[in-house]
Parts: sequence; structure tokens; C-alpha cells
Amino acid sequence: MTNAPADQTPTPHPAPDRAAGPYISDRWLTIPNIICFIRLAGSFVLVGIAWADLSELFLWVFVLLALSDWVDGKLAILLNQRSVIGARLDSWADIALYTALLVGSVMMYGETLYAEIAWFIPPIATYLISTAACLWKYRRWPSYHTRAAKTGWFLIMIAAIGLFTDWSLWPLRIALAFAALTNLETLAITLMSPTWRVDVTSIYHAWRDNKAA
Repeated sequence: MTNAPADQTPTPHPAPDRAAGPYISDRWLTIPNIICFIRLAGSFVLVGIAWADLSELFLWVFVLLALSDWVDGKLAILLNQRSVIGARLDSWADIALYTALLVGSVMMYGETLYAEIAWFIPPIATYLISTAACLWKYRRWPSYHTRAAKTGWFLIMIAAIGLFTDWSLWPLRIALAFAALTNLETLAITLMSPTWRVDVTSIYHAWRDNKAA
């Protein structure tokens, strides 16, 4: 792996989006971080529930864990407990929950999802590319938490409800297509940002801050 140019070396405390509000000094023991740990641990529980083929319980637990992602973000703002560590932990918890949802869904609805494989390829490919670009450029995981990503979480939750209740597969298809677009935005933010950052609202905000700098 080649070293990043000197002017692209990540700073010890990367600046968040200017619109994101104040950040506290990094510490692990905060209420939002505890919720993130619960979501991270709950993701492993989800896989066990899927192994037991308890689809209804799986759906309820997933929805609760997905909603916790919204709760910890709001509490971080209200309690003034936003931190770079918290943003990174939130990203890892989200990845774990996404993975648990995918693994559990395949275990219980493998044949249904196999028929939809073409819809999965774009979001998975763009995610791998956008993540690899960030790791190559900054040697860190992307933790942008854009508005599009938050919207995507909501769409994924609706998609899970549609799949597990046999309602419709169209919410899943829409969510997967939107996830691919969100990953492309993540890639664009990485390519245009000189240093690693957290909590970037959108590609417009990244462009605006780069222009101001």
C-alpha cells in the first residue's frame, strides 16, 4: 500500500461538518456510545435468532436496533456528547447490523433473495469500492453519516418489513438502488476531501467546505 501524500495525512482530530455542531473531547463512556454498543452486540444476537428460524422475532429485534441508530444520534446532539470516537463506533455498529440483516435474511429467505441477486450487486459493489477508496486514501473507515445514508437506513427498515411480512419486494429493490447512489456519494466525498472527516451532511457540504478552505 502506498503512503498518502503529506498534505493528505489524516489529522489526529478530524473536523466534522461545520453544520454538525460542537464536539466534545473523545471518550468512550457516553450514552450514545452505550447505545451503539448495544446495537453492535444485538447484531450478533440477530444472527442467532435467524439460526433458530424465528423470523417474526428477528424482524422486531432488527427494527428496534435500527431505531436505536436514530436515537443515539439525537441524544448525542441533545446531550452535547458528539465525538469522533462516537462517529466511528456508530459506523461499526451500522455495518454489523447491515451484515446481520443480510446474513439473517439469506438464512431464512435465501431462495427469495437469490431471485433478486441483480438488485444486490450494485450496492455491494459500490460499497466495497467507496470503502476501499477511503481506506486507501486515509487508512480509515468512512464515517460520513450523510443525510442520504440516514434516509437509506429508513428505506432498509421498510424493505425488511416488506420481506419478512411477505408484503412486497419493491421496497427492497428501491432501498438497494438508493444504497448504491448513497455509496457513490460517499466515494465522491472521499475523492474531493483532502483529509479524513466525520459527519459530512452531503456532497454539497463537502464541496462547500473545501471551497472555503
